[in-house]
Amino acid sequence: MNEPSQAAQPVIVTSAQPVTLIGGGPLGPGDLRLALAHAPLLVAADGGAHAALAAGHMPEAVIGDLDSVGTGHLPGITPERMHRIAEQDSTDFDKALRNIDAPLVIGVGFCGGRLDHQFAAFSTLLEQAARPCILLGSSDIVFHAPPRLQLDLVPDTRLSLMPLVPLGGRSRGLRWPIDGLRLAPGGRLGTSNRATGTVTLDIDGKGMLVVLPRAELGAAVAGLAAAPHPGRQR
Repeated sequence: MNEPSQAAQPVIVTSAQPVTLIGGGPLGPGDLRLALAHAPLLVAADGGAHAALAAGHMPEAVIGDLDSVGTGHLPGITPERMHRIAEQDSTDFDKALRNIDAPLVIGVGFCGGRLDHQFAAFSTLLEQAARPCILLGSSDIVFHAPPRLQLDLVPDTRLSLMPLVPLGGRSRGLRWPIDGLRLAPGGRLGTSNRATGTVTLDIDGKGMLVVLPRAELGAAVAGLAAAPHPGRQR
């Protein structure tokens, strides 16, 4: 019901360069540094502003319902950088992601911690599939698969395909191809496949998550940059 009014509103952050989005969840010691190396503009989702400041970084914007941002605890962040979205029908991650227009978003502080928050983040990756976003975890990365994706991976790299809805597709460069298979929650999953080299995926619709080792962040960034994203504003 909210989609038409959301679509009519201009986004809060527009950037020609990738954006790092920091949340209020657990943050590994190298997470923010790694994300900023690929996505140098920093935006915070609500309580992620505290983590950004603690790491010595000033976010370009703070977006969310701001219930985790206490008055007087954000030194240096001017009111112009604070963007409150009061509705409670979506998470702060969703509020922030849908208000960023950038080639790519890398999210930190959204994996780990509470499992319900992680499931909600995965749902947002599907809901905002037109906005390329990689979530960075302690050992893995996860992102929504565009209709066609090429990943230049080292042979024997682990690659998992996790469907949020029943989906089919085709693959090249996987030890166990997905051609002719129907992947679905509660059914066949694509856990722990292996790359034989460069992997090409053609997915038949929205709802497939790709999970790769954290060391393949660069390959994922390059692959998503070159991939088509239907519905994308840019």
